Amino acid sequence: MWYAQNPGRRTRQLLGDGAVLLWTALWTAAAVVAYRLACLLTRPTPEAPPPPLGDPSRLPLVGDRVDSALRAAADVAGAGDPVTVRAAVIVGAVAVFLVPVGLVLSSWLPRRLRWIRMAAAARELAASDDGRELLALRALLRPLDEVARMAYELPDATAGSLAEGWRGGDPDIIDALAEAELVRLGLRIPEQLHIPAQETGSEHGTGPMEPVGSMGPVPTA
Repeated sequence: MWYAQNPGRRTRQLLGDGAVLLWTALWTAAAVVAYRLACLLTRPTPEAPPPPLGDPSRLPLVGDRVDSALRAAADVAGAGDPVTVRAAVIVGAVAVFLVPVGLVLSSWLPRRLRWIRMAAAARELAASDDGRELLALRALLRPLDEVARMAYELPDATAGSLAEGWRGGDPDIIDALAEAELVRLGLRIPEQLHIPAQETGSEHGTGPMEPVGSMGPVPTA
């Protein structure tokens, strides 16, 4: 599973992936342009007198000093070993690509892969009773403010009653906690977690459990 089943989270994931692809494409184009420009500047040319002021061969939008410095650098590169110069040009172009793209990928890719692994594991766990107990435990291990917010969204529930219900094996609370974890990951709730009204609320007088909202962000998604 590459994307969430929740439309909002899926849209954010698609936008994030598209932004990374666009960033990579832009810096790929920049590296290609830098490589070709460097090749043009380091191409050996026959000696000629420096062009006079106002000559159309001068570089636009730069002053005389910058123009002269660039041409001097090109002359030095042209006088060097062609193999060394070409290797330096290639290394520079690769650096133009790797530095900005690598910084973004090092932050985006681990979070993206982590979400994919977590979503696949959660879907598999939701298919069995034991798996739902693990999902419920995962929901209880969230930060305390998230657990309190989740309890607030359930009728007559507190963070302590959720923990007690999980410890006692209350199926309603376990399913509600498992559902909360699936919602947090942006996954669709399986049919077995939709509890019929006549089967709930008989022991604690709380009525049927309602769907629990998201408890906060997950690693990207």
